[in-house]
Amino acid sequence: MGALTLVLTALSLLLLAQIRSERNVPLYDFWAESTLGALTFSTVGAFVASRRPENPIGWIFCAVGLYAGVGHFAGQYATYAILARADALPGGTALGWIHTWSYVPAIGLLVFLFLLFPDGRLVSGRWRWVAWFTVAVLTLTTIWEALRPGTLPGLGPIRNPLGMEIATGTLGSALNLVTGVLMAAVGLIAATSMFVRLRRAEGVERQQIKWFAYAAAVFVLSLILYPGEATYTLVGAPWFSWVGRALTLASILGTSVAVRIAVLKYRLYEIDTLINRTLVYGSLTAILVALYFVGIVVLQRVFVLLTGQQSTLAIVASTLLIAALFNPLRRRIQSFIDRRFYRRKYDARKTLEAFSAQLRNETNMDALSDDLVGVVRETMQPAHVSLWLRPETPSKAQQAD
Repeated sequence: MGALTLVLTALSLLLLAQIRSERNVPLYDFWAESTLGALTFSTVGAFVASRRPENPIGWIFCAVGLYAGVGHFAGQYATYAILARADALPGGTALGWIHTWSYVPAIGLLVFLFLLFPDGRLVSGRWRWVAWFTVAVLTLTTIWEALRPGTLPGLGPIRNPLGMEIATGTLGSALNLVTGVLMAAVGLIAATSMFVRLRRAEGVERQQIKWFAYAAAVFVLSLILYPGEATYTLVGAPWFSWVGRALTLASILGTSVAVRIAVLKYRLYEIDTLINRTLVYGSLTAILVALYFVGIVVLQRVFVLLTGQQSTLAIVASTLLIAALFNPLRRRIQSFIDRRFYRRKYDARKTLEAFSAQLRNETNMDALSDDLVGVVRETMQPAHVSLWLRPETPSKAQQAD
């Protein structure tokens, strides 16, 4: 599956290069996401499946990569055969039809990834109905996408050759709504399964789920910011769409890396530091960007009132303000996040800081011993703690005397 995915991706990029040389031919909208998804998912899936063949997670990744490769190739082939070089290649319409529904099974595999991660088993036997419900919803959605009338997603003016013209208007809108709601319900149930598993997990399994949940959260955020008409209408800034697309590409790569780390149990315990830094610097960036633009707007209004015209000093002053606030804000945000989400570590650090201050002033060895044992109990919470002190030995000068 991995080798076939790589071949299809290479052929897709070759067709893309040929299409770009043609004028007035729309490019396949999702070529970058499809290319990166096919390469990363198939590569990581093949690596994980070869190391853990008994775990279905690696095989699911291989299948997702293959579906991404098939969809990408079908889209590029249809665009080339129908729009760029009409009738140059046979089967353009058929490949376009395959492209229109191939993404649905890939989404279904991702849903099963949520349900089965990290050991390849459901949370419990009571979740079997979720698996069968998911299969039913995916089957229904695939049939509807294969027969839905109109243009094919991402392929410009190419229309679905098997589209049911009867399913237009109110009926088509109703079917779109039903399948959309069912897919959303399946995704929500799968995410709930992950949270239930996280609450029950301990030790290594908990760290594995944290890696996957972190990557999934970034991916969902990228979908919210993904470039589209709704995003552009809401924000009205092109750079916002660029950020969304860049974040989407990064999340595709990050999901593959996170699953590889989690399944192969490599550097699992660094996820807590990664989550902490993401919360701190993500919040810091959002606050600073908001302050920057608010500062520019306010200062520009001030300059207009004073001088009657705008000035570049507003940008300079806002930049200096952001530079001055960076470290103080970072420390405050770090302290807040440690208190709110990492209370145990925060209390342990405060206890150690207090003990270090006491250590500089205390001279009574018995008191220090009691304090040291108390600090260890509070910060590390061992089942048992004992302290042995090396007995005093006479110095060489005392021995000579």
